[in-house]
Amino acid sequence: MKNPFKFGTVVDDPFFIDRKKEIEKVTSFLSGENHLVLISPRRMGKSSLIHKAVSSLGRPVIALDMQLMTGPADLAAQMLRRIYRIYPQTRLKQHLKRFRIIPQLSLNPTTGSIDVSFMPGVSSLPILEDVLNLAEKMSTENKKLIIVFDEFQEARRLDENLLSQLRAIMQHHKMINYVFLGSQESLIRDVFQRQKSPFYHFAMVMYLRKIDIGEFSQYLETGFAGIHDEPGRIAGEVLEVTRGHPYYTQQLAFTVWEMAVSGRGQSNKYVEDAVRELIRMHDMDYERIWMSFNGTDRKVLLGLSISEQQPLTAEFMRIWDLNASSTVFSSLKRLMTGGYVIRTDKYELDDPFFSRWIKERRER
Repeated sequence: MKNPFKFGTVVDDPFFIDRKKEIEKVTSFLSGENHLVLISPRRMGKSSLIHKAVSSLGRPVIALDMQLMTGPADLAAQMLRRIYRIYPQTRLKQHLKRFRIIPQLSLNPTTGSIDVSFMPGVSSLPILEDVLNLAEKMSTENKKLIIVFDEFQEARRLDENLLSQLRAIMQHHKMINYVFLGSQESLIRDVFQRQKSPFYHFAMVMYLRKIDIGEFSQYLETGFAGIHDEPGRIAGEVLEVTRGHPYYTQQLAFTVWEMAVSGRGQSNKYVEDAVRELIRMHDMDYERIWMSFNGTDRKVLLGLSISEQQPLTAEFMRIWDLNASSTVFSSLKRLMTGGYVIRTDKYELDDPFFSRWIKERRER
């Protein structure tokens, strides 16, 4: 039997769940000349949603992870490399001759793809401008190109002038839809919603939340139906632990399924046993992470893991001996930037297993 659950990578059918309204919204935005910003915490399914929506449009796509770029020239080189994958080389060669800085192209004998680089030390602006303008020229009205920048808030890390350079180029393009993904809400909002930012009001902003619990429950029940006589109960227990977070729900469901099929554990305790197995698996990682926090951050994480009180309330601060709301707010901002805490309808730990680890360590 094949495990019906999947986590850790971009997913498509049959692992893709619901998001019908979000897909309709994305495709509607990208059907015109609009650009899109999609914001959500990490592992909430941004990349899978965009992949699903773009696939339904049947248009060429270039996807770039800004976390993996080393600088503007590397960004331009990786973009040109992906352009080579899409468009015929005979058309590209005519345009490359007009580049102000000619790229170095070489055939990778292992993959058969084209590797691209530029001479070190050259100015990044003409490189970026030539490559992005090339993408605009290659795009057509019937097959308009979509360029996706994942973790776009990293642009400032690559170069302090990169946002200004990109906006100056992109604002003239009519044949490309740009999509910007961001997991650090305060940083990505600063890029697109702060008036002094070069990208202020450049794109429509959309927030991605957790998957509807009802849809998720039906999906889980279908997956558990072949291995348990009470799939609804198992699905409910999984969602109670993960609170509908896409990544952790798939991870826990995957582990429960594996335990049931292999005969490990008791059928009435599969979910609890799977949670304990995942906590044991990540014990050293959680300990290393915990040791990296300062005292205030630890108190906030303890409070979120153990109590029902929310940060910034008088009761929360009294219980955890926190003196100033500004200190708690700064801690929350750090933890959210690091991806440890998310805010939906309330503040909570992103990783429910880390939350359980903290609670169990506290109660030893």
